Amino acid sequence: MAVYKLFPIKDATIYSGYPAMNTGLDALLEINSEYPITLTPTPRVARSLIQYDQVEIDSVFDTKISSSNWSSSLKTSISVAEGITQNSTVYIYPISGSWVNGTGQYLDSPQTVNGASWLFQTYSGSKKWAVDDILPFTTSSYTSGNSGGGTWLTGSNNPSITSLVGSQTFNMRSSKDLNVDVTDTIKLWYSSSKNIAPGTYLQYENQGFILKWDDSIEFTANRSIQPILKYYSVDTNTIYPPVLELKWDDYSYDTTLNEITTTDLYVGVDQNPGIFYSQSFNRFRLNVRPEFPVRTFQTASVYTTNYALPTASYYAIQDLDTNEFIVDFDSNFTQISCDNTSNYFDVYMNGLQPERYYKILVKTTINGSIIVKDEDYYFKVIN
Repeated sequence: MAVYKLFPIKDATIYSGYPAMNTGLDALLEINSEYPITLTPTPRVARSLIQYDQVEIDSVFDTKISSSNWSSSLKTSISVAEGITQNSTVYIYPISGSWVNGTGQYLDSPQTVNGASWLFQTYSGSKKWAVDDILPFTTSSYTSGNSGGGTWLTGSNNPSITSLVGSQTFNMRSSKDLNVDVTDTIKLWYSSSKNIAPGTYLQYENQGFILKWDDSIEFTANRSIQPILKYYSVDTNTIYPPVLELKWDDYSYDTTLNEITTTDLYVGVDQNPGIFYSQSFNRFRLNVRPEFPVRTFQTASVYTTNYALPTASYYAIQDLDTNEFIVDFDSNFTQISCDNTSNYFDVYMNGLQPERYYKILVKTTINGSIIVKDEDYYFKVIN
């Protein structure tokens, strides 16, 4: 199984209350709907734009993914969450129309206007987000009398692409991290990039994602509904930039090794030099044996005999400092392979933050018991 993570090439927040303001270098991305307390209050909305490199996406498909069983998710980490007192839904759409990152930050003085904003796609006074004359399956940026705010796709004429609309619903006590399936959007971008079936299916270039609250929440004058989410951007000084995660099935189980049947087992990690460059790839191999071997009369050591884990075995990667799972156990995409040498799994280091230590964990099921092995096997990713 394999997991590959991509980081944004650009992101920004656009604010209806500051129609020309650019925030391309801000450390946070914001999705909000608020009704400020002023003498003449006007509902205000913020939406976020995020884009990933299509060349890098194409490269993953062309050189790494060899399975039709794959998925993709957009993940962002929460910094601030306020005002979510009822079920509230964030929607994610592919953007229609190019935009410029810009170099602004929230409430710069003087205001920076050299990139995407609520009104403009590139810079103040340039091309505005479309209101009419838009492409098929595209929603105009004209919303509730507030012209601007982006333009996005809601569908496609490709029957293999069932939905371009991603969403996640939050309530008062739910996790506020965003983790939304965007598989169909990636399919659309890849087919358009490769010009697959031109003239048959409409082609839409990768212009990134727009993140916004549900229409029923935006621009409401109800002060009891004012949800605010702030996520770390690609310009954060933390380890939590937005991630586009691609996962695919490269599982293979073809071995003559005996399967281990005892729950008292030892799992060692081989082919782990301990330090990896951020662009490297490594195949970790596992040494599996009973922790308390049955006594036998033989000339070879029983500790040199390698066993195979059951097929229901998975790996995870944990950040050593935060204890967060960077790659969690996944029954579809982190299943551990096996050949005649040993069990193994592959890791692409590009999706791991450099200059940090990580720990490998293994989960397996033996005789109905779920066992998680943490043998303190660490490695570090460096620049």
